[in-house]
Amino acid sequence: MMKGKKSYLITLALLLAVSLTLSACGGKKDNSEASGNGSAKKPVELIWYTIGTPQKDVDRVMAEVSKYTAEKIGVTVKMNQIDWGDYSQKMQVMTASGTPMDIMFTSSWAFDYVQNARKGAFLPIDDLLKKQGQGIVKELDPAFLEGSKVDGHNYGVPANKELPAQVVWRFNKTLVDKYKLNIDNVSSLESLEPLLKTIKEKDPSIYGLAVDKTFGPYVPYDYIIEGMPMAVKVGDSGLKVVDILDTPEMQQTLKTMNKYYKAGYIPTEAATLNSLTDVQATGKWFTDKATNQPFADNLWSASLGYPIVSKAASPALIYNWSVMGSMQAISANSEYPEKAMEFLNLLNTDPVLRNMVDSGIEGVHYKKVGTDAMENLPESKNYDMPTFSLGNVMLTYRDKNDPENKWEEFKKFNASSEKAPLLGFNFDPTKVKTEIAAVQNVKEEFWASLMTGTVDPVKFIPQATKKFKAAGLDKIIAEAQSQVDAWKAASK
Repeated sequence: MMKGKKSYLITLALLLAVSLTLSACGGKKDNSEASGNGSAKKPVELIWYTIGTPQKDVDRVMAEVSKYTAEKIGVTVKMNQIDWGDYSQKMQVMTASGTPMDIMFTSSWAFDYVQNARKGAFLPIDDLLKKQGQGIVKELDPAFLEGSKVDGHNYGVPANKELPAQVVWRFNKTLVDKYKLNIDNVSSLESLEPLLKTIKEKDPSIYGLAVDKTFGPYVPYDYIIEGMPMAVKVGDSGLKVVDILDTPEMQQTLKTMNKYYKAGYIPTEAATLNSLTDVQATGKWFTDKATNQPFADNLWSASLGYPIVSKAASPALIYNWSVMGSMQAISANSEYPEKAMEFLNLLNTDPVLRNMVDSGIEGVHYKKVGTDAMENLPESKNYDMPTFSLGNVMLTYRDKNDPENKWEEFKKFNASSEKAPLLGFNFDPTKVKTEIAAVQNVKEEFWASLMTGTVDPVKFIPQATKKFKAAGLDKIIAEAQSQVDAWKAASK
């Protein structure tokens, strides 16, 4: 899995159904404490929590960001990064305990947006969008804000990026070329086998199929709650909710994963591996699963410092999790909600700020190539941020190898994609909270080892299914089916 600066959202299996009680503490401070446009009044400090491997130069870059934002809108910014595998759990604890924060990254796959909105972690931003967020509304494809409403309200600002999700196999092109491998016919998981076999024979030290504990193989299903075993098959107009482990597609996929694990194509420690950042830095991996967008190969290549090529593994579909794949929310306990929205509005409309947050300091971490393209400088290794997680992607400078019509191609990509069956449906877990918590505990026991191929699915799926049923999975599926049916009827 790639976590680099120009990385885009990839494996989506580490998804948590949250069950926590949030304390509403602290009042809202009057924004008259700070006013922008060069006011002599002291700027307010916004505390921002976001996802990604903590970078050495974050404070250095935020000092420059703060000079700019203090002048523009009267705020300074303190960014706190929490690593990928730790983000959801740590944010749940900090939010529940009332840790001071103003802005936080949330999504369908990390620090679950829908569930935390319903728990009261985030401030409803409908009015803030109208007053301080008009630039955001103008910039975003309407599908983003409409598709990310929870019970009729917006609680987060989606990143303006690719709308659909298309799974691809990414390849380390250096190894493809070195061993003269043909990837033209790659699509399914099974189609990787001869390539993985060759890599294993030529260099056993290479991770053939690079996966970590967050890995989730692609199957053509749309999940009720991301990372939980309830789903609807893509193309099923009846919208029948099923147990994903009971589907022939998942069972076959997990058999293949186990076969690859036994053959040594998958890291031995995959089920407990927090991230693949270190192995990606060394280039000692052959293929992994990622989520695509136009010209992603150029961005991945620029971030990793060696060439990447990719092949489609799924159609491009708009899911709830792709619409909600990257969002910034304002904490329900923020002392400065209006200023937080002013900052988010600036971040999503001002190329100077957006590129500073994304790429660092010009002349230190990157250099401009022409008017709207860039290339990394050696110091970029100290500020290697995940672009997708930081706001409006379409304001970021193009990689020097990208065509000038890059963002037009993004818009075409968005316009041509199809909707997944559950797009716009958000499950309300109120009636099955206890069962969801119990199912989540069972998932923690089995999921990573099953998805990474570490264990034999023929043996372990029945064990997992027995425990899932005992935890109340059938009751959750019945409740989900009832809600899906009602949603379907109302949508006609």
